[in-house]
Amino acid sequence: MTVPSATQHTYPYQNEPILSKSERLIARTAFDAALGRELHDVIQEVKKTASQIQQSSDLWDLESYLTQRRKEIDRKYDYRYSRLTQVFGKLLHEGRLREEELRGLREDKLQAIRSCAEFLARMDAA
Repeated sequence: MTVPSATQHTYPYQNEPILSKSERLIARTAFDAALGRELHDVIQEVKKTASQIQQSSDLWDLESYLTQRRKEIDRKYDYRYSRLTQVFGKLLHEGRLREEELRGLREDKLQAIRSCAEFLARMDAA
């Protein structure tokens, strides 16, 4: 007689969703697209700022901006499966990601991402 595991229907690690192969592809594609859009915005800002450099202090301001943005982007774009719900929720909230790009993920995962985005919107409104 076999005894069902107490953790049979839970994720292997707390807060780590199980993604099917197709969901992993969808998630990676959406993640990369959002990151690409954000980096494109940074590049556009840097080009604009660089074209207006007049003195050495402007150069160091640009360097400071780039350092700050790199740190922000490194913190935000965390592809660990245990963090994807929060990452996608934040990106959805910021408009860096569209819900259509996540089409194909299971509804429970989409709902968790939507809930995260809605929470962030409520926090911004408070």
